[in-house]
Amino acid sequence: MSGRTSLKVAVLMGGPSDEREVSLSSGRECVKALRGEGFEVEEIVAGDDLCLRLAESAPDVAFNALHGRWGEDGCVQGILEWLSIPYTHSGVLASALAMDKQRTKVAYRTAGLPVVSSMLVDRLDASRRHAMPTPYVIKPNNGGSSLGVFILTADSEAPPELPDDMPDTVMAEAYAPGRELTTTVLGDRALTVTDIITEDWYDYRAKYDVGGSRHVLPADVPQDVFDACLEFALVAHKALGCRALSRTDFRWDESKGVDGLVLLETNTQPGLTPTSLSPEQALHAGIGMGQFCRMLVEDASCSR
Repeated sequence: MSGRTSLKVAVLMGGPSDEREVSLSSGRECVKALRGEGFEVEEIVAGDDLCLRLAESAPDVAFNALHGRWGEDGCVQGILEWLSIPYTHSGVLASALAMDKQRTKVAYRTAGLPVVSSMLVDRLDASRRHAMPTPYVIKPNNGGSSLGVFILTADSEAPPELPDDMPDTVMAEAYAPGRELTTTVLGDRALTVTDIITEDWYDYRAKYDVGGSRHVLPADVPQDVFDACLEFALVAHKALGCRALSRTDFRWDESKGVDGLVLLETNTQPGLTPTSLSPEQALHAGIGMGQFCRMLVEDASCSR
């Protein structure tokens, strides 16, 4: 995609997922940044009329600031392919694959990346009996923003009471102790490593509330662990077929050194809110929000 600033960019935000409010926040930040770079920008709050809105807008590029199911799992990417509108972030296959946590782990293992054991289980069965020995985690297999996550500690005698709005099939995953680390890949470059400090764990509030977590970057970890995060994030990005931008999350058990590092998941459309990790890592690397968004626009294409 040409780097000319006369491009018309439609920023897609909102959508019907549980992460709608996060997406609206990401979208507003991107709109502001792109306008600051001189682009003609149209805000499109995605709904049932998205195809019509896109056809009427006829943008040169769609900047995908959607989060969660539908906007991040290959569905909207397929619409944009069908309409022949160049778009940002990953394509249909990579988006669908990365949103499916269990299939992501298969791709990780195939690429030689370290993960913990996991399985898919029926939601009702998971509420009746422990899915695996404690401690473990129950989460949606295709969700984000740490929504619907249940942590069963070693002291948990009863299985979790999962709400009816959880998917019929959920993931049970062995609990990975340790520190929360994350690395953003922008283009073909792993930017840095952030150590995420929270009072409890990195849940929705910690991710998006101002002051909900503290980010230490670059992370104060041994050099071999730091380098492994950079390498593993790049390998994960390529193994999943990601394009332009991704963020891979890790847990690190510091008592085991580099052997204590495991991958949790890769986000193909990481948050771009004022408290989000990827823009913060980009800024640390000398890339401001305007340049960051410009790079994504200039990388946009179909057939991703």
